[in-house]
Amino acid sequence: MRQIFLDTETTGLEPRLGHRVIEIAGVEMKNRRLTGRHLHHYLNPDREIDAGAQAVHGIDRSFLEDKPRFAQIAREFMDFVIGAELVIHNAPFDIGFLDMELARLDLPATQNICASVRDTLKMARELHPGKRNNLDALCERYQISNAHRTLHGALLDAELLADVYLAMTRGQESLAMDMSTRLSKTAADREQTEGAARPPLLVRRASAEELREHARVLEHIRQESGGICLFCQEPEEIAEG
Repeated sequence: MRQIFLDTETTGLEPRLGHRVIEIAGVEMKNRRLTGRHLHHYLNPDREIDAGAQAVHGIDRSFLEDKPRFAQIAREFMDFVIGAELVIHNAPFDIGFLDMELARLDLPATQNICASVRDTLKMARELHPGKRNNLDALCERYQISNAHRTLHGALLDAELLADVYLAMTRGQESLAMDMSTRLSKTAADREQTEGAARPPLLVRRASAEELREHARVLEHIRQESGGICLFCQEPEEIAEG
C-alpha cells in the first residue's frame, strides 16, 4: 500500500474567507516503510497572514515573497499524491484548503486524485476517547521524540505523523498477523491429524446372489408400476422421457 502523510500550514482558519495554503509537505510510505521520497514547498499566498496563524507556525509574509504560488506546484502535488492513500491529522481542515486551491485552478478535488483519505485525529479519538489527541499529545503517548518541534512546520509534522501512525496501528498489524498465522497453523494441523487418523476407504461389492435379488425387486416394481420404473431404464431413456 502506498500512503502519503500530508500536512499544510495556512494564513488562517477558513478557506471560504480567502485564506490560503502557505506550506505543504508530504512524505511517502510503502508497505509501512518510509521511502525517503517527499514533497515540500513554501508558497506565496498573495495576502496577509493572520496574527494567530503566524503565532502557530512562525511564517511571515516577507519570507514568502519570493516563493512559488500554488498554481506553480499544483501539478507536482497531484502527481505526488495520485493513487495513494492520504493520511492527515484533522483531515477535513487540510482537505478543505487543498480543494479550495485546486478549485481556483479548475482542477479536480483531492479525493478525486488520491485513492482515499484517512484522518488520524478521528482514529486517535476512537482509540483514546476523552484524552488530548493533538500531534504533541500523541507523540508523548507513543514515546516519539518531538523535542525539536517548537513551532508547527508541515514537513516536520508530516514526518512525526508517519511515526505516530505506525505506533497507533502496530498492535492491529501484529494481531492480524498473529491471527493469520494461528489460523494457517490450525488448518494445517487439522489436515495432518485428520489425514493420519482417517482409516483407508473400504469398498464392498455386491455378491452374485445380492445382484440377482436386486434384479428381482426391480422387475417386481416394473410390473406393479405398469412398466414405469426409472431404475429399469437406461440413462438415454430417462433423458428422453
